[in-house]
Amino acid sequence: MAILHALALLLAFELIGEAATFALALPVPGPVLGMTLLLVVLALRRGLLARMRPTTSTLLTHLSLLFVPAGVGVMVHGARLAAEGLAIVVAIVVSTVLALAATALTVRALLRDDDSSR
Repeated sequence: MAILHALALLLAFELIGEAATFALALPVPGPVLGMTLLLVVLALRRGLLARMRPTTSTLLTHLSLLFVPAGVGVMVHGARLAAEGLAIVVAIVVSTVLALAATALTVRALLRDDDSSR
């Protein structure tokens, strides 16, 4: 698959995701929905993944460039971040701790189940 075809496919799935999110008023970002649909298609058509690999590998090597818009967003909303910074930091720390605890408890339970099955 040529590079342009693979890029067009990626953009088409993003567009489909954006359109579906907008039309159905879904609380999910369009690109997330589009990439989920792409994942389903790639799981069903294995050959497509191999043909897209050169293009996606090239994109991944330049992934840091995709974080530039996020940095600009931080600069644009600097005043809001200053006003609500403490709440944001607390939310990030608490959610991280809860995610780590949930992961640890899940692994612990799975290992316990694995030991009892032997």
